[in-house]
Amino acid sequence: FFPEMAACLWKNLLQTTKERILQQRRASLYIGAHGYEEELIKKKLQQFAGGSINLSKEDDGIGILTLNNPKLMNAFTGTMMLELQERVTELENWKDGKGLIVCGAGNTFCSGSDLNAVKAISNSQDGMNMCMFMQSTLTRLMRLPLISVALVQGKAVGGGAELTTACDFRLMAPGSEIRFVHKHMGLVPGWGGAARLVRVVGSGAALRLLSGAAGVDPQTALRLGLSEKTLSSADETGALEEARAWLSQYTEGPASVVRAVKKVVTAGRELPLEAALRTEKDVFGTVWGGPANLQALVRRPKHK
Repeated sequence: FFPEMAACLWKNLLQTTKERILQQRRASLYIGAHGYEEELIKKKLQQFAGGSINLSKEDDGIGILTLNNPKLMNAFTGTMMLELQERVTELENWKDGKGLIVCGAGNTFCSGSDLNAVKAISNSQDGMNMCMFMQSTLTRLMRLPLISVALVQGKAVGGGAELTTACDFRLMAPGSEIRFVHKHMGLVPGWGGAARLVRVVGSGAALRLLSGAAGVDPQTALRLGLSEKTLSSADETGALEEARAWLSQYTEGPASVVRAVKKVVTAGRELPLEAALRTEKDVFGTVWGGPANLQALVRRPKHK
């Protein structure tokens, strides 16, 4: 009786732990606060149509998220912003996912927001609502239990540069550039790009990139730690294959373990130490004694 009861309690604990971690990940940053009216901004964004955000989920657990609006260098229209939120929700519900490649169609990454939409919602309350909507979506993207990489070809400008920082890693094709051009538009990043950039390259480099608004080429990005690698292929298919190969070294193995690794790193980055340690303990509990752990013990019985 006792072993069954213990097993049952353990199972319930794991379930509530998993649910708690999920809720933390999905919670919007601004729901019910800061005057944020999500439904209102969704209606506004719906009016600016064009382009799409495509998602393919492969059998090997790698997802490919493609910004598809090549005639505007993959600038975000209003409906693309809405679609991005839908795709992120889809990825949150993808239990077998391990990795994600974010890229743009037509050999370029993303030129930021569609200026037609921006002009039409230039009053400050709409602007703030759009800012909160995109911050929330990109924060959820960053917190996905998938190891994510932005494949930068051509230009990643403005909001496009911000999107690259919502991924765990960045790979750059020859001749590509990342440019935080906001200052020239009389703005600062609003989609969380500044806060994330500081965490990627440090505050000094972030201040230089934002106040100088200069393009960052692959070589400079490598030096700053903004990029992991400069790819050898400039064409779309070749670059995607290279990105897949690069990502595969981190996504090998069971999804449960890869996802657990990402969860503990996210907790370590975002939470105060004690909360991060508790999350690590909870996630550890979901894999300890699990299939991958037991198989490893069978395979490696001796200390070497």
